[in-house]
Amino acid sequence: MAASPSFDIVSKVDRQEVDNAFHQAEKELGTRFDFRGTGTSIAKSGESGVTITSETEERVSAALDVFKEKLVKRNISLKSLEAGEPRQSGKTFKIDCKVLEGIDTEKAKAISKKIRDDGPKGVQAQIQGDQLRVTAKKKDDLQAVIAFLKQEDFGVALQFTNYR
Repeated sequence: MAASPSFDIVSKVDRQEVDNAFHQAEKELGTRFDFRGTGTSIAKSGESGVTITSETEERVSAALDVFKEKLVKRNISLKSLEAGEPRQSGKTFKIDCKVLEGIDTEKAKAISKKIRDDGPKGVQAQIQGDQLRVTAKKKDDLQAVIAFLKQEDFGVALQFTNYR
């Protein structure tokens, strides 16, 4: 007998698209008139981090908006971006951002509970590291789960993969 139908719930971002958005934001900050002479810059920090610096709090926030705009144009959900508050560092202001991937344990438990409570009968969700595997006896039940999870907001960008 064939295995029961299943799909995975993941939270991943396309690193190349994030890279492209970063470079576009960097280029726009260098060429836009309202950023000239403000010392505004965007730099990578670590594997998935970005640091935005400027001389004023307003300009650093505006630079963050430019970066967010570029991410949206590249189909990267803003739920995947964790941006801190502007903080003063000497004479400059900084915002540290991090691109998040994976579903943390607390959110995975919340999603699993939601599927158990509100999903069709016979649907099971298992936490597997930073993703969830959802199985059911019928594919229609899986489609119903996908539909109602798209309506919910768990504070993390969800993708549904490996549907079989």
